[in-house]
Amino acid sequence: MQMGLNILAGVAMATLAIVLVLGLRTMMKGDNPNASQRFMRMRIIAQAVALLVLLGVMLASGRGPGGF
Repeated sequence: MQMGLNILAGVAMATLAIVLVLGLRTMMKGDNPNASQRFMRMRIIAQAVALLVLLGVMLASGRGPGGF
């Protein structure tokens, strides 16, 4: 279970990084502002998912909130 959550956390963070880079690249090119906005919205969703997965990893390992 812990190994699966760790892999899921890595995938979530990698997805977040990829979406961030794609959004920044689209914004820098300046071709399509709607595409840039879409990527940035996707980044917010990916960031929320990554945060929830990381919280799940912390709770599963016993290092959750208050469990320093």
